Amino acid sequence: MHEQYHPQEIEAAVQAEWQSRNAFRVTEDASKPKFYACSMLPYPSGKLHMGHVRNYTINDVMTRYMRMRGYNVLMPMGWDAFGLPAENAAIDNGVPPAKWTRANIADMKAQMQPLGLGFDWSREVATCDPSYYKWNQWLFLKMLDKGIAYRKTQIVNWDPVDNTVLANEQVIDGRGWRSGAIVEKREIPGYYLKITDYAEELLDSVVHKLEGWPERVRLMQENWIGKSMGAEIHFPLADGGSAIKVFSTRADTLYGASYLAVAAEHPVATKAAESNPAIAAFVTECKHGGVSEVDLATQEKKGMPTGAFAIHPLTQEKLPIWVANYVLWGYGEGAVMGVPAHDERDFAFAKKYGLPIVQVVDVPTKTFSLDAWQHWYADDGVAINSGDFNGKPTAEVQQKIALVLKTLALGEPRTTYRLRDWGISRQRYWGTPIPIVHCAGCGEVPVPYKDLPVVLPEDLVPDGSGNPLNKCEAFLHVDCPKCGKPAKRETDTMDTFVDSAWYYMRYCSPDATDGMIDARADYWMPMDQYIGGIEHAV
Repeated sequence: MHEQYHPQEIEAAVQAEWQSRNAFRVTEDASKPKFYACSMLPYPSGKLHMGHVRNYTINDVMTRYMRMRGYNVLMPMGWDAFGLPAENAAIDNGVPPAKWTRANIADMKAQMQPLGLGFDWSREVATCDPSYYKWNQWLFLKMLDKGIAYRKTQIVNWDPVDNTVLANEQVIDGRGWRSGAIVEKREIPGYYLKITDYAEELLDSVVHKLEGWPERVRLMQENWIGKSMGAEIHFPLADGGSAIKVFSTRADTLYGASYLAVAAEHPVATKAAESNPAIAAFVTECKHGGVSEVDLATQEKKGMPTGAFAIHPLTQEKLPIWVANYVLWGYGEGAVMGVPAHDERDFAFAKKYGLPIVQVVDVPTKTFSLDAWQHWYADDGVAINSGDFNGKPTAEVQQKIALVLKTLALGEPRTTYRLRDWGISRQRYWGTPIPIVHCAGCGEVPVPYKDLPVVLPEDLVPDGSGNPLNKCEAFLHVDCPKCGKPAKRETDTMDTFVDSAWYYMRYCSPDATDGMIDARADYWMPMDQYIGGIEHAV
């Protein structure tokens, strides 16, 4: 027994003992109850911070307790190794991202090991290893086979400094979350995953099956999915052409519509901009605006009349079409009907530009005024100034107007979701190559499963002028898998969230070669304890 505690000496001796007998290495053992504790895998920045230490320690304490209770315990560790930081650091330092990343992995692992955490390092994974990202590619091809993965052209958030697409959540106050550059809206092709097909199933699970979850978390997830029941309404253009489609949860207020507002990217706005320099300048300004609902709610509402008109589907009245900065092309049809009397945003817009404000919902005991917005203006009530629907409850009017529109072929009842399909294409080098070959004759051809993985060259040094894969002849040029003629590989790489979407399962069978996982996952899954958020726990 030592009379004094010498941590360096004791820790070194104890950890040497643990290492000599692989104390934390585990295998599947059906005779014991299992406990699987997982921490969010860190990005290999090269430096541990106290957020890492805090989270790993929580799981370490829990797993030691469970071992003493006789559980077979798994606590693995790995590296979220692809992504922009490595590529940007490579640009700054003139080195390949692979070299920078692997050096940082070694540094961080060396910092972790003296902490004495009970990781099973035999299950270590790095998402930049071909043996790992091969299965990203395999999964993508499976989804392509099923029609879940697909390619389309869409307006996206473009970071002009990082030269990549950003999700709405990565745009903060109109700027890229890493570069701080003002984000542009661009129309470019990319690959998407059709997660909207599962919106209702996901919502049902959130509402009915997440037992024990905090109510605020369940509500946050429910709002993120954002189910809305209402009506699709068609407003024919006065000069012919395709009708403008809008979605509204309050079809009962249709008689109160006094204008339409469209996004800067809407075809009506594009056409107006071609002959009007002022509108063209405003459209450009809108394309640099915010993209989140908070941005739209707090920014000053601006608009310009396009000079075009739409026909009200029920009254046949001509309604002016405005291009407005509070309408996003990526949401719904990129157009809204302005009902100033019963929507706070529309009220402010109409007051600013002198547009008609027509009350069509009466709430007993309340008096409507044009002086200032009152939140009860958006309440249910009784229809007024609404033709044959006058005097009817608004809940009834909503349903009846949707059916009338369907009869007129000018709309129909509809359910929408705030959830959008997941755009996984990133126009950067350091990520999982998307396994597609572009052939002049055959079009977009999937790489055969037997040829996976499509290996990312690790010796390229990005210089900030664009994706270096576009200049890498050895990677770029390939024979078409279908016809055998010269073709080109896809140079977009996958969003790194694809990498981190399934790592916790790979830990269960990290050396599996015949699939993403194998039967060992049946033993360990589901996880029993998860700690996340380490990148922000500073």
